[in-house]
Amino acid sequence: MKYLYTACLYFIFLGNAVAQENPAYKIFNKSGNETDFGEMVSAAVSSDVILFGELHNNAVSHWLQYEVTNAVIQQKGQKVILGAEMFESDNQLMIDEFLSGLISERSFETQMRMWKNYKTDYKPLMLLAKDNQLKFVASNIPRRYASFVFNHGLDSLSVLSDQAKVYIAPLPIEYTMETPGYDSILVMDTHGRGDSIRMVESQASKDITMAYFILQNLVPDATFIHYNGDYHSRIYGGIYYYLKKSKPDLSILTIASEENEDTSLPQDAKGSADFVIVIPKSFTKTY
Repeated sequence: MKYLYTACLYFIFLGNAVAQENPAYKIFNKSGNETDFGEMVSAAVSSDVILFGELHNNAVSHWLQYEVTNAVIQQKGQKVILGAEMFESDNQLMIDEFLSGLISERSFETQMRMWKNYKTDYKPLMLLAKDNQLKFVASNIPRRYASFVFNHGLDSLSVLSDQAKVYIAPLPIEYTMETPGYDSILVMDTHGRGDSIRMVESQASKDITMAYFILQNLVPDATFIHYNGDYHSRIYGGIYYYLKKSKPDLSILTIASEENEDTSLPQDAKGSADFVIVIPKSFTKTY
């Protein structure tokens, strides 16, 4: 028994040592200095809007979304609003009905257009909103309209019905190539058809619509936590750019997620957000 106890202690010690040598993540501030979860939460609580840029299939990124959200709720109570790219604006009614208890969880999950990783990655956030009686905003443009823009250009949205236009930012949607990140899309002509401009326009229709619905749902003294793909707020572009364009005095915190061979900060990630979470590429993926 003595030897078994000693062996158990050895393996516990070894496991802790390995964990110390191979942490699941590290957090860096805008200056590129290592910081911690507490500092990130302190900055989050004092912000009007948090843009949490995620890696869609990264388990650590999603876990930290939950932990940050829960920590902010613990400090601000019901003065928190949640919102996400992963839910399209024409599904807002169904989200409201689920959160209010009008429809069952089963009905909600079978009738909503869900991302394939909803149950593992976004359901915990939705239930956090339900348990704390918080609003959850479906902020993204319906994908059929983003696809329409890609195929026909932004101006084509003018043919939509008045009812359809309720689900997007007010027309005309005006974007600028000064938005950080859009220049990189121009070189992503993956189909060889010269469609990179329409790729930018489709991206802009998403960014501007998400910014619009965030602004529409802001409440004084509350913090709006928005979950989106890292690209939509990286280097202070995308959603961040259009929020600031509409409301320059808005206090916005950006969080970026980055994968690397280890947890060191890649040089090109320095300054890409107020806080950058670096996660080893080897970490478990959710899909």
